[in-house]
Amino acid sequence: MDFVIETEIARAPADVFAYVADPAKLSTWQTNTVSAVPEPDGPITKGSRIREVHRAPGGKEMHSLVEIVDYEPDRAFGMRVVEGPPIHGEITLEPSDEGTRMRFRVHAQPSGAMRLAEPILRLMLKRQFRRHCTTLKRLLEQLPSGTRHLT
Repeated sequence: MDFVIETEIARAPADVFAYVADPAKLSTWQTNTVSAVPEPDGPITKGSRIREVHRAPGGKEMHSLVEIVDYEPDRAFGMRVVEGPPIHGEITLEPSDEGTRMRFRVHAQPSGAMRLAEPILRLMLKRQFRRHCTTLKRLLEQLPSGTRHLT
């Protein structure tokens, strides 16, 4: 399973990167996120790990440990799940006429019974991540110019 969602955001790549790379902001745009806590606490860099809790359909909580595998300020942010559902993501940013073109690539290798449900799972995940990107765009574009963080 592999798909890409492209989103144009009327903000500079530095603003978009600062927001998407901040675990404290994850629940503001990935609305199924309950929490995202760096382990250990501190600045995020390549190799950092984040303990995430997401709410699945039906209200069940899913726990995962995510490792940052790509961290290029203002350009790229990649995550790989090391514990939990094997859904990995890569965000790449490039300047565009509107501000920033964000590409969010999601990929996974379902196994067992999930492999049979892959076509449905792919549609559900693509719809969910498209909503996340739309929410991110809305949040960032409503912030005053020069602001990177919601208060």
